[in-house]
Amino acid sequence: MSIFKIYNLSMKKQKNKFQHNILDQSIWDDFEFRDDDIIINSYQKSGTTWVQQIIAQLIWNGDVDINLSEVSPWIDCNFPSKEERIAIVKNQTHRRFLKSHLPFDLIKFSDKVKYIHIARDGRDVVWSLYNHHAKFKKEALNDINRVNKPKSPILKQAPDTPLEYFRDWLRLDGYPWWSFWDHILSWWNNRNSVNIMLIHFNELKADLPYNIKKIASFLNINIENLTWDKIIKHCTFDYMKKNSIKYAPFSGKPWKGGAKAFFKKGTNERWKNVLTDEDIYNYEKTAYSKLGSDCAKWLITGNIYC
Repeated sequence: MSIFKIYNLSMKKQKNKFQHNILDQSIWDDFEFRDDDIIINSYQKSGTTWVQQIIAQLIWNGDVDINLSEVSPWIDCNFPSKEERIAIVKNQTHRRFLKSHLPFDLIKFSDKVKYIHIARDGRDVVWSLYNHHAKFKKEALNDINRVNKPKSPILKQAPDTPLEYFRDWLRLDGYPWWSFWDHILSWWNNRNSVNIMLIHFNELKADLPYNIKKIASFLNINIENLTWDKIIKHCTFDYMKKNSIKYAPFSGKPWKGGAKAFFKKGTNERWKNVLTDEDIYNYEKTAYSKLGSDCAKWLITGNIYC
């Protein structure tokens, strides 16, 4: 039996928008919002699970028995089926908070819904993404590629080093996944909407308690009667890795080493002693060219006011 439902990885440009077969933008055509819904969005490996856990802890007041994949499904993923995903979220009775990896212009927007987009320097993303990919079990890669459509890229075993992975990712605009720059810019361009919050991975690293409170305020969650010490403890990287079976997608089954492999280090700048000066120059030049000065600075530093 497959470790998880087979899906196909394919990228294509279409009307200035990109698609990837792991992503299902059509779900939003059938999705019915509730007024208090929360959408948590990011490019991969940017802190999505971290923000999901923060919101789960705020909603359930520090409860330790929360399985994120069950209570906060990845709504625009192609598996399980669209019908199953719609049924899951339709039957949820708690305040819904759903994971999304689509750019802003490919999801449904409602002025009554709260959107949180978390971003991270692309170099840090790639280092985490490399581990994510390199730890796939052989049978997981086989499942992914078994239904590969003609002309779709095959998700091969990751190369020997993250440096090679980074260079392909930068040169081919997100390969073998999807465009990083398009994704970030789509959310940046809508950052001034009152119901969109942009937060950076660096902010959570620098001051977790403050930013949990900031998220709670944005979501109109009253924190006065919450068990604050437990919430903060349960949102630390060490706690989440120790209890990773509750937080890793598919309970960690696709990865060598299980759920703990999904949580590598939770640190930044592992690329600093690996990338050459030319690599760094190429990345930053691309960031400024694709995103513009303000967005590129924010992405690199985490400071939206820089």
